[in-house]
Amino acid sequence: MSSTTYPPELHAGRLVGLSPERLRGMRRGIEKESLRALPGGSLALTPHPAMLGSALTHPRITTDYSESQLELITGVHADVDACLAELAEIHQYTYRTLRSACGDEMLWVSSMPCMLPTDETIPLGRYGSSNIGRAKSVYRMGLGHRYGRRMQTISGIHYNWSLPGAGNEDYFGLIRNFRRHAFLLLYLFGASPALHSNFVQGRSHELQPLRANSASHTGDGTHRSHVEGTLHMPHGTSLRMGKLGYQSEAQASLAVSYNSLESYAASLHDALTRPWPAYEALGVLNPGGDYIQLATSLLQIENEFYGTIRPKRTIFQGERPLHALRERGVEYVEVRLLDLDPFEPIGINASTLRFLDVFLLHCLSSASPPDTPQEIAEIGRNQHLTAARGREPGLQLWRNGQQATSLHDWAVELLDACAPLAAQLDAAHACIEYSAALHEARRAVHDPALLPSARVLRAIQEEHDGSFLEFVRARSQATRANLLDRPWDVAQQNRYEAMARASVSEQARIEAADTLPFEEFRKMYVSASRLGQPAPARPVAV
Repeated sequence: MSSTTYPPELHAGRLVGLSPERLRGMRRGIEKESLRALPGGSLALTPHPAMLGSALTHPRITTDYSESQLELITGVHADVDACLAELAEIHQYTYRTLRSACGDEMLWVSSMPCMLPTDETIPLGRYGSSNIGRAKSVYRMGLGHRYGRRMQTISGIHYNWSLPGAGNEDYFGLIRNFRRHAFLLLYLFGASPALHSNFVQGRSHELQPLRANSASHTGDGTHRSHVEGTLHMPHGTSLRMGKLGYQSEAQASLAVSYNSLESYAASLHDALTRPWPAYEALGVLNPGGDYIQLATSLLQIENEFYGTIRPKRTIFQGERPLHALRERGVEYVEVRLLDLDPFEPIGINASTLRFLDVFLLHCLSSASPPDTPQEIAEIGRNQHLTAARGREPGLQLWRNGQQATSLHDWAVELLDACAPLAAQLDAAHACIEYSAALHEARRAVHDPALLPSARVLRAIQEEHDGSFLEFVRARSQATRANLLDRPWDVAQQNRYEAMARASVSEQARIEAADTLPFEEFRKMYVSASRLGQPAPARPVAV
């Protein structure tokens, strides 16, 4: 569907009055995941470095699924450049700490993982002895049992975004339009068209061996036409967001509606309380009495629900996210489909962020009719088509019940609709960067060779003899050198060391304050009574 073809009456109740003041009130933040890897390209199995502080309580540096998977988090920013500057600074401190604590470890700059050990050897994140810390580890153990640990090592970037004056209806309208048009972001910014076969070991797939541009020598006088271990989709954009990424048979049974906060909350509530036979068979404890998951419901907790975008609300200590949404409404949205860009030292650049601002503003301010089960199915098909075949000439996407719209034409239509908003943002900020970001996107739509996914494949073939691992190793090492060479002063070092010490003290405080046995804590935390009850929708200013 295109927001430009909806009847005018569907605009009723949508945002009006995008004044320069409101546009300057736009806020954003970034969460960026990366695996810690050894120089040879295998997963680092060392614990989260103590010098980085507590992964449980540090506001800027934590871990995601694995002890070996860092997550770097910026604060909230009114300015794109300031947001990226903070992300770069967090990277600098992290790299300097890794050099001191872990020698030559590096951050893996691809969304698709490095060489992984056996599934059960991938270390789960550890967060100390408190009840909430233990719960975080048990939740990750459950993810491993449900989906396999390999899938959880995929890394990406999340973009958190808000606009002042937007309420629940506005944000859910944004989410519906975002999901309809998310194929454009996968096409423009997907950067994971290849992977190492180690990741898909034992899984069925449609990937093809990647052939080097010229035959390579094996060392015994013979030649090989492709490098063993490197697989790809010739026109792929983001394998991370395709059928090999975050997929689940259980979650495929969910048809979550984004028509209102109430319908979304009801869908999540059901998934969080509905027993799922396969997970009931696992149980909460293994035969030896160790915890293997938090609950036997379809979802253990809210974060387990996969999606390209989520409505979010800052939670109080110990509060469930769904309860926070029901009580206080949507505060911001979390965009979850961005790949790491291996050509950017911190994984993303200012032009991408500015395009996202324009795109999200378009999704928010355009008409957004209710979704339907049929449209939800179309959206899923378009996501998989774009992830696997997005650069295929003439690729047709599903729209209004039929596969009859070319990705190229639909992309051009969306970019045309975004142009006035880019101009408004330029005017509000006295710049030309938003229109420049849109211009870059137009160039890439008309010349797919400019896309990150095409550049990745070209570099693998032309510069690294068809080897995914060698390409990412080289980019990771160059990134490490780049960030370690940047200026760094004593004041910055002191500030981050103080933050690390404060996080360790806060973890100790939480652990000392615990009084409940873990089983009582677990039962209370996953209780349906903690999810809140539906409340009348009300606009929430952010």
